Amino acid sequence: MKVRCFMKLLMKKEKKQMNKITEDLQNEVQWELENNILPFWMNRMIDNEYGGFHGQITGNGQRVVHAPKGAILNARILWTFSAAYRLLRKPEYLETATRAKRYLIDKFYDQEFEGIYWELDYTGQPVQTKKQIYALGFAIYGLSEYNRATGDKEALDYAIRLFKAIEQYSFDPEKNGYMEAFTKDWKLIEDMRLSDKDENEKKTMNTHLHILEPYTNLYRVWKDEHLKKQLRNLILIFTDKILDHRTYHLNLFFNEDWESKYRIISYGHDIEASWLLHEAAIELGNNEILQKVEPLVQKIAIAAEDGLLANGSLIYEYHPDEKKADTDLHWWVQAENVVGHFNLYQHFGDEPALGTAYTCWKFIQRYLIDKEQGEWHWSVSLDHEINREDDKAGFWKCPYHNGRMCMEIIERLAGE
Repeated sequence: MKVRCFMKLLMKKEKKQMNKITEDLQNEVQWELENNILPFWMNRMIDNEYGGFHGQITGNGQRVVHAPKGAILNARILWTFSAAYRLLRKPEYLETATRAKRYLIDKFYDQEFEGIYWELDYTGQPVQTKKQIYALGFAIYGLSEYNRATGDKEALDYAIRLFKAIEQYSFDPEKNGYMEAFTKDWKLIEDMRLSDKDENEKKTMNTHLHILEPYTNLYRVWKDEHLKKQLRNLILIFTDKILDHRTYHLNLFFNEDWESKYRIISYGHDIEASWLLHEAAIELGNNEILQKVEPLVQKIAIAAEDGLLANGSLIYEYHPDEKKADTDLHWWVQAENVVGHFNLYQHFGDEPALGTAYTCWKFIQRYLIDKEQGEWHWSVSLDHEINREDDKAGFWKCPYHNGRMCMEIIERLAGE
């Protein structure tokens, strides 16, 4: 709250100054998108020998030619370049998006059992065939955005097929929500974890967030009644089951009965969920749901500010029981911090939130953007030491969070 008070003082400026901030923000993020983020992926990640995209570039900038190829990386590249083409109409963005779409359908899609393989080897052969619902969600997100940008029927058809697979195999009609992961032929799998850092539980906030996100995008291009019903249900799962109404943080891990025994605060997911939940409610077009969601959007975003630093950056995580914080400043958390706070300014007239968004952007420019090799570093420490142990590009390091941040700001300001 001290940071918010500081921002309030900072924003006690004339309207002219606020206009200057938004103008600078729009120009700077568009330059960053077109001159740093997208060229990195087009110039360094396209795999001309084996197809699709390389699986990894290390934090030191070394391409790992024989690295495995992850579904999340490919689907997020598809979404990013589809959205960039829709917004900016540059043919090279369409070419890259089409490469990602073709590789996702031809290599990652399981034509026998449906769904998306989790991982391929560098030649494009499946090596991890489990069906992680999180990955199916991102495939829907990318395919629906490609359709939104181009009108391509094949992309929409595959997005719909994946939506139906999630509803058939993952949705829990008895206790509500979506189960995490399955074998290749849709049997429940023993280890459901999305990554080594996660708890092995059947339902998670993270997967539900990244079903909410693609269902919202799919609904933009496919006004299906079942999809509409399930999108509404997902919003209510967040407001009624995932959100802790005492703290306004999101609980992360649940058993199938929606019981959570973990106390972990993920500040990045809190701020990301605040605007994705709002976006879903707006797109749904249900005034009753929107009126329920909008006060919560503001409370979730403000609760996330518990992790905010005076320089506008947002720390990663906090464990209340151990009173232990992970204070690393991750690239994706800062990107979502900018969008989430800009959303508060745009929709709720929260001027200090604009100050937070802009101050965080300045932090990103100074410490996270790699001005020599392109893209952003994974994270920096509190004393701004660059993390080169984690990838510059890889299974989890994609152009989606930072690319989306830039495009959200461009599009929101262009619509004013």
